[in-house]
Amino acid sequence: MAQASARHILVDSEAKCQELKTEIENGRDFAEVAKEHSTCPSGRSGGDLGTFTQGQMVPEFDKVVFNEELNTVHGPVKTQFGYHLLEVTDRS
Repeated sequence: MAQASARHILVDSEAKCQELKTEIENGRDFAEVAKEHSTCPSGRSGGDLGTFTQGQMVPEFDKVVFNEELNTVHGPVKTQFGYHLLEVTDRS
């Protein structure tokens, strides 16, 4: 079964998500942005979600995590929880 490691930032609006993505693309550290802005408890650890298998996360996550480019910030991705920036750090 496919496995991946990822980190994410969860916020309540698409506009805020896009603003944070721009900051990261302009050189801000993903983990620092997660600690400062993410409303998910994982924000305290820089957004780290650890390693998980396909199907453990919501479908919108899986679509990005198991198909998109590694070490690139993807999003905004909308789920029932809000808007996410995702960075896939490993996949096997």
